[in-house]
Amino acid sequence: MKHVRLYQNTLLNIGDELTLDNYASHHLFKVLRFPQGQNITLFNGDGTNYTVEVLEAKKYCVVKVLDQTPNIVESKLNLTLAQGIAKGEKMDFLIQKAIELGVNKIIPILTEHCVVKLIGDKLAKRQSHWQKIVIGACEQSGRSIVPEVTQPMLLDEYLQQPVVNGFVLHHRAEKSLLDADVVTQASILIGPEGGLSEVEIEQATKAGYQSLLLGSRVLRTETASLVAIANMQLLWGS
Repeated sequence: MKHVRLYQNTLLNIGDELTLDNYASHHLFKVLRFPQGQNITLFNGDGTNYTVEVLEAKKYCVVKVLDQTPNIVESKLNLTLAQGIAKGEKMDFLIQKAIELGVNKIIPILTEHCVVKLIGDKLAKRQSHWQKIVIGACEQSGRSIVPEVTQPMLLDEYLQQPVVNGFVLHHRAEKSLLDADVVTQASILIGPEGGLSEVEIEQATKAGYQSLLLGSRVLRTETASLVAIANMQLLWGS
């Protein structure tokens, strides 16, 4: 049976017995038909894996914490993705894969070419939905630190924040990653479908972002983001 990793938003200590939340209980009992007496791994975002024994696998699953181990899988590169909000499932896919590739923080950005409009309750629901995707990606990829998806913000607001080693991706740039210095912290800014406008690119460069070219071909936003992340991890991280 495939080893199971589940997130629990609670303190975990060796010897504790606890009831898993509704989602985890349903996943074990209804989806996996997980047998009583077997072990699974829990994590709560503190960077540790907790081995637990399933004492009861019913509608509400009860487990006991047996031991804990530091989970050393995080990249040496602290990487933030500031992503122009893409439509529907495309944004979901992009967030999932960015987390699998080791991104530490995702900031959804509202830009000139964004077609997605998020206000009020719709904004809060979408942010919560994206955070659940992050948790699922951590469960799957073996990460025990849960990155944050921040509340979406306007590009102007985002560019007012201080940045360390910021890169703005666009196909009119001339500099590639091979021309950049090795760093341990970086931020990637990329537009949605349609990219960033000329004015937005200029705003980003004035705010300290280096223009970055990924290659001679024009890439879709979800492709460009993931290629940039993967290349940065290869060159500077893990």
